[in-house]
Amino acid sequence: MPDKNARTLMITGASSGIGAATARAAAAKGWNVALLARRKDRLEELASEIGESALAVECDVTDRDALSAAVAKTVETFGSLDAVYANAGKGADSPGMENGDPQEWHDMIHLNILAVLYTAHATLPELKKTKGMFIVTGSKAGREHFKGSVYSATKWFVQGFAGNLAEEMRDWGGRCTVITPGMVNTEFFDEAKPTKLQPEDIADAVVFALEQRETSAVREIHLMPAD
Repeated sequence: MPDKNARTLMITGASSGIGAATARAAAAKGWNVALLARRKDRLEELASEIGESALAVECDVTDRDALSAAVAKTVETFGSLDAVYANAGKGADSPGMENGDPQEWHDMIHLNILAVLYTAHATLPELKKTKGMFIVTGSKAGREHFKGSVYSATKWFVQGFAGNLAEEMRDWGGRCTVITPGMVNTEFFDEAKPTKLQPEDIADAVVFALEQRETSAVREIHLMPAD
């Protein structure tokens, strides 16, 4: 049986990369973890690896009803929701504006922007009960300008949204953190990037934000590869 006295973190995009690494790191610190993603087989494998403190929930976070059901299942299983990590996101295969693919933009904006909003909207009522934390994956690309990049523009939105949400949550004792990494060695890239940031680096940053004292609100953590 899961420990209902432990704090609970819900992670979107949890089936691989940063999300999976964060689930492992948080569970190692004693957190319950609700794992949300579309790839059920990977979720169940990860949940089995972590053990009783993990819950696998197959969920398309662009589906508001599915997301609401996932939140309800998380609270039913663990008793509360103390933190959320909105990590799900994607890039575009066709770069630039003139040569870009509008359908790719549509799908990317839906996941990188609207799904973040949906996740916040669905979880804030529960986070308010626990004076909890909302964490979101931004990017170096949301802090600088990249030629014709619609992906970068979506991360600029995330950057601004995180600050605005932090001010709203501050009214009731909640906190919001945006994690803004440079290049990370994940499935986002076709080739491995062994010298760049690793998913575990980002996971450690998330745990750092989660473990702060109540008097400290870490608004942003910006990480870059050492080389």
